[in-house]
Amino acid sequence: MSKKSILSILVVAAVAAGLFFILRHNKKNNENQVAIVAQENASVAVKAEPAKIQEIAQGFSVNGNFIPKTEAQIAAEMGGQLVALYVQEGSYVKAGQVVARLKGDKIDVGLNNAKANLAQAQSALQRFEAAYKTGGVTALQLDQARLQVKNARAQVQSAQLQSGDTNVISKVSGIVSQKMVELGSVVGAGTPIVKIVDISSLKLKVDVDERVVSTISVGQTATVQPSVSDTPISGKITYIAPVSNGGLKFPVEITVPNDLMKLKAGMYATADFDANQKAEALVIPRSAFVGGVSSNMVFVVKDNVAYLTKVKSGTNYGDEVQILDGLNSGDMVVTSGQINLSDKTKVSIIK
Repeated sequence: MSKKSILSILVVAAVAAGLFFILRHNKKNNENQVAIVAQENASVAVKAEPAKIQEIAQGFSVNGNFIPKTEAQIAAEMGGQLVALYVQEGSYVKAGQVVARLKGDKIDVGLNNAKANLAQAQSALQRFEAAYKTGGVTALQLDQARLQVKNARAQVQSAQLQSGDTNVISKVSGIVSQKMVELGSVVGAGTPIVKIVDISSLKLKVDVDERVVSTISVGQTATVQPSVSDTPISGKITYIAPVSNGGLKFPVEITVPNDLMKLKAGMYATADFDANQKAEALVIPRSAFVGGVSSNMVFVVKDNVAYLTKVKSGTNYGDEVQILDGLNSGDMVVTSGQINLSDKTKVSIIK
């Protein structure tokens, strides 16, 4: 092969190699540009709904427990040994009924002595009155005899009251829920003997949030749903605390009838309040919250970009939640697809 032929082959090979490297470089540039364009045009598909002003009924529900209409500890008015207990746990007691008796031997002796002194004073008064008519005693002596009778009669009345104190009398009607001492025990004045509860009606005690307590009033009706029954009961609000319990909650009591005694104190129930007011509120779907309502974080879409936004939530209305701060009416919030988002992610809204 001549030198001229070899030179021609080398030139052709060099040109081919140059073209190969140029084409390869152009291909990489094209791929990079395509990737950049694809990245710039990439967006996450999400669903979104606007925050909106909505008229909300101020009704709400609160859970609580029943307490008795009346609960009282029946105590001895004096000290002594318990010698009789006339009721058992579960017994029904009427107001004024004697439930127990204390030993009263010493008191009975005192009463008998007082009665004997009274009889003696009355006999002496009769003699003085007869003697006064004949001039045997002075007017002063007669007055002293009369005073002795008066004092003796007062001593008898006092002894009778003390004797009556040996009987322990219930001041309320109801059912004996607890026997607090045993027969034969020596008790002091004021020692509880039995506990009596009246559950002919019950009070459902609930704690109402400060934001809604002003929407209810004493005398208003509420629907009470006991946990042990499928039948709701109509109750009446009988008490609203004038001060909170320290946790921005206000104790409220709803009285319900319990004529058949099927409900018991301590049972659980839910009170549904139909508030007498309506108000406008800015609300968003519950599903808009990232990680639950308590997080107070949502994605707000502006110009096809999702911004992670802090909000302040208010009352929970089931599928919707009140927004107190952080959003305006019409702001689009992401309701589905948040798991694929981070702050300032480009999105496209789908229906």
